[in-house]
Amino acid sequence: MYDCQEISTLVLVRLFTFLFRFRKKNSFIRELSHLLGYHPHSLELYETALTHRSQGENTDQNNERLEYLGDAILSALVADYLFKRYPYKGEGYLTEMRSKMVNRQQLNHIALRMGLKKIIRFNRADSSLRTSHIFGNTLEALIGAVYLDIGYKQTESWVMKNIILPHMFVDQLESKEYNFKNKLYGWASRNGSTLEFETIDEKLEGSRRLFTVAALLDGQPLAEGKAFNKKDASQLAAQAAVEKLGLSGTGTDQRIS
Repeated sequence: MYDCQEISTLVLVRLFTFLFRFRKKNSFIRELSHLLGYHPHSLELYETALTHRSQGENTDQNNERLEYLGDAILSALVADYLFKRYPYKGEGYLTEMRSKMVNRQQLNHIALRMGLKKIIRFNRADSSLRTSHIFGNTLEALIGAVYLDIGYKQTESWVMKNIILPHMFVDQLESKEYNFKNKLYGWASRNGSTLEFETIDEKLEGSRRLFTVAALLDGQPLAEGKAFNKKDASQLAAQAAVEKLGLSGTGTDQRIS
């Protein structure tokens, strides 16, 4: 049996816990509403969209399914935008520009500029996530949540107003190189060198596999990249190699001495 003092203490603890959670939830709603520009109808939907797998393993607890949906919707909206804006451009140009506009690195930068990092729920103690594209992935998940919450037509307006027009400048993206592997392969070919990518390490981080991929130039390690899939890890390794070789600027060929 509890005495009166113990009961009073339990009541106070539960009250303070309730008040803390209430204030935290209110703060989340305010920040989310500010980001969206409207009050969300389904808060749980957005909470899922903003929860990375490092915080919830089950498919209904993290944003991976919404990321899949948002990726498809964003790609369709960008394709429609380019098709209408450039009526005389060919399929090759439109495909290349769409690829650059929805590139993971590009979306990562946009997500950070939009302030998504403040409200994303992820394991901040996991250092490997700092170099990954979780913010861009979460932006896609957010688009998926917006679509389920307010429908396609309003999502189209929201994406145009908040993502495409203020952040995706086609004229600048035309000259931007995001496929660092292609850039590096081209440089190696012109310089008579052999370029390979090799997985040099694979380990569990929580319940996920973290891959380390090395870019090898003529069999010698040049740079490394780490990510939760080999494709992203090799792109990060290629990016590091491009920067190390000084190829990220004007593209002037440089040789390794």
